[in-house]
Amino acid sequence: MLALTHSGKFHADDVFASALLRICYPGIEIRRTFEIPEGFDGLIFDIGGGRFDHHQTGAPVRPNGVPYAAFGLLWREYGPGLVGEEEAARIDAHFVQPLDLDDNTGCGHPLAGMVASFNPSWDSEASSDECFAQVVGIAQLILEKRFELVWSIQRARKMVEGALAQMQDGIVLLERFAPWKAVLCPSEAQFVVYPSQRGGFSAQGVPSEPEGNALKCPFPAAWAGRSASELRELSGIPGLRFCHNNRFLITAETREDAIAACKQAMHSPHPSCP
Repeated sequence: MLALTHSGKFHADDVFASALLRICYPGIEIRRTFEIPEGFDGLIFDIGGGRFDHHQTGAPVRPNGVPYAAFGLLWREYGPGLVGEEEAARIDAHFVQPLDLDDNTGCGHPLAGMVASFNPSWDSEASSDECFAQVVGIAQLILEKRFELVWSIQRARKMVEGALAQMQDGIVLLERFAPWKAVLCPSEAQFVVYPSQRGGFSAQGVPSEPEGNALKCPFPAAWAGRSASELRELSGIPGLRFCHNNRFLITAETREDAIAACKQAMHSPHPSCP
């Protein structure tokens, strides 16, 4: 597949647009030119006045008033297929729109400034196309890392939803740690248990909101910050070894010990516990 964009000085817009196309079409060839060959029927962006250009009269503008640039137009086309409609809108709002706005208005953006610094200086003999290819590779890595994070969170949601369906007594058991707050906070889950990176198992109280710290049910106040020996004496749980001073986290030797700690917490005298 062949795509064309403008030659000369490059900007974050055409750089990230190129990076996105390289992700969507591995092996794509992107050529830079000042003139579109007559009869060319490949993909054209940031030049030529077509559907992926924004320099012409009547170029698209978002409902919030932020004008599209080439990156935004391509993201509108390909983003939902990569990460889903909801996440595509989030990435557009927080990452794509600021770059589009910079390209259209020159308002300034730190990332756009860094990309621009890859252009050859006035007295450099470096090839502009080679500099462009270099920074496109960096932009592609940035996008790939963001997409990998999104995909991992989507996989986590699926796994946690499956575990939630098997919840017993308000306790959700995970076979391995995964981001769980987006799924469990709105649910009836009180605690989540999963293997600890340090060995044994961890249990956490589930907050009422993903971004909040207010727990549905904290661990008992008497456990907060106590030593392992004190915890075992207070709880009667032989494998209990740590309770965070803020009472949102415990660690234990076994899954059964962690579950027992959660059950004790739910029967402790605290107004938010069931």
